[in-house]
Amino acid sequence: MSSIASPIADLTYRNYDGPLEAPIHRWWAIAKMSIRLAVKKKGFWIWSVISAYWYLVMIAVFYFVDTFAQNSPIGNGQNPFFSQLVWKDQFLNAFSIAQLLLFIVALLIGSGTIANDNRANALLVYLSKPCSKLDYLIGKWFGIFLPIMLVTAAPMLLFYAYGALSYRQYGFLHDDPWLILKLLAIIPIPGIFHASLSIGISSLFNQGRLAGATYAGLYFFTLFFTKAMQVVHIASSVDGGVAPSLVDKLYYASCDGLQIGLAKAILNTSGGPLFPGMGGPMGRNRTAFAVPPPHLVWVLPLFLGICAACVFLAWSRIRAVEVVS
Repeated sequence: MSSIASPIADLTYRNYDGPLEAPIHRWWAIAKMSIRLAVKKKGFWIWSVISAYWYLVMIAVFYFVDTFAQNSPIGNGQNPFFSQLVWKDQFLNAFSIAQLLLFIVALLIGSGTIANDNRANALLVYLSKPCSKLDYLIGKWFGIFLPIMLVTAAPMLLFYAYGALSYRQYGFLHDDPWLILKLLAIIPIPGIFHASLSIGISSLFNQGRLAGATYAGLYFFTLFFTKAMQVVHIASSVDGGVAPSLVDKLYYASCDGLQIGLAKAILNTSGGPLFPGMGGPMGRNRTAFAVPPPHLVWVLPLFLGICAACVFLAWSRIRAVEVVS
C-alpha cells in the first residue's frame, strides 16, 4: 500500500536574516508615518513657504538698498541704513511675524494626530504588542515637532548665511558673536510648543476638526488678550510713563506671546523697528513702546511646564485596549 504523499513544500521560502531594528526605534516608525501624511498635504507646503515671507522681504530690501548705495556717486559705498541695524532684532521680528503662519502649519498637521486615531479605533493597532504607549506618544510628538522645526529653521539659517556672507562689514558677525547659538536655541521653540499642545488637545477628541477648532479658539482668545495688554502697555508708556510690571508679564500670556517672550529672553532684546528710519507705530515708536523681555528664570519654566502638562494630558488619555477572549 503506497504511503500518502506529503504536501509539496515551498522551497522558495527562506528565513529572514536581514538587519533588524532595535525596539527603541519603534517610535520612529510612527513618526515617519505622521511626517509622510504631513508632507502630502498641499497646504503644508503653501503655508510653510508663506511663513518665510518676511525673510524674503528683508533679503529683497537689503539687496536693493545695498546695491543703490554702491552705485551712488555720493559717499564711499557704505550705507548708514545698515549701520543702524540691530541684527538680532531683525531675526526676532521675522520670528514674531511667522507665529500665526506656523500655528496654521501646526493646525494642518497636528490637530487630528490622535483624534483621528480615536475615531478610527487605530489605537487597537498601535498599542498592540510590541508597540507601547510611550512609543506611540513619542512618535506622534516627533511627527509634529520635526516638520515645524524644519519650517522654522530653513529660512532663519538661510538668512543668517546670507547676512554672514553679505554684511560682515556692517557688524553682522562681530556685533553678536553668539548669535548663531542663540538662533539654534530659538529654532525648536515653535516645534516643541505646537507639538505638545497639539497632542494634548487632540487626545481629548474623536474628531480632528473639533480638536482643531478648540486649538484655534485657544490660540485666538489668548492672542486677543495679549493685544489688549499691549494696548495698556502703550497707553501707560505715553509721555515717558512706565507700564505696570504685571501688564508686561501678562503680555506674554498667550500662545504667541510665550514663544516670543522666550525668544526675547534668549536674544536679550525688546525688539526694534522693522527697518531703520521708519516712523510711526511701525518704526521708532515700535522701539519706544516695545515690551521688555521677560526673565529667562520664569519664562523658560513656564514654557516647559505648559508643554509638559499637555504631554501628560495626552499620556493620561491614551489607553491601551486589551482584548480578552
